Amino acid sequence: MKATDPSSNCAGCTLGSRRSFFGRLSGLVAALAVSEDWAHALGTGVVGEAAGERIGQTTLSYPVPAADGVSIDKKEQIILVRFHQKVYAFPLACPHENTALRWRQGDQRFQCARHGSRYTPDGTFISGRATRNMDRYAVSRNGGSVVVDLTKLFQSDTHASEWGSAGLGV
Repeated sequence: MKATDPSSNCAGCTLGSRRSFFGRLSGLVAALAVSEDWAHALGTGVVGEAAGERIGQTTLSYPVPAADGVSIDKKEQIILVRFHQKVYAFPLACPHENTALRWRQGDQRFQCARHGSRYTPDGTFISGRATRNMDRYAVSRNGGSVVVDLTKLFQSDTHASEWGSAGLGV
């Protein structure tokens, strides 16, 4: 029975026939797939992935980034950023409520998915519910590598001078 048949259970239904319904459904699925591709192209995805090498119990080593950009080490929950000739390392979590941060390439900023706090590439707070900048790990250079010390995490409101110097010139 067709959905447009008044004796059917779907009388007055706006879906029409099964063929029409599945045609619309496949169009919706295709639109969602394209929107995800567009979202990635517009920069809501990760720019690069990184894999840190453990060189001690509390230290990780990453190659020095060749150009400005963002890399995320999902396993270690570290964000590595090269921005204006400096390299920074941040925890992946927003300092407000530990929600994973996302890099928005099109806007050139980080954003918290939960409450919308926004940060510049160097971790400086722009707007939102957070009350401070992104936390920074101490970084140093060892040859062609950036070494991240996981025991030295600086908050801008309690360790301002350490936070300010926790970037490595490259």
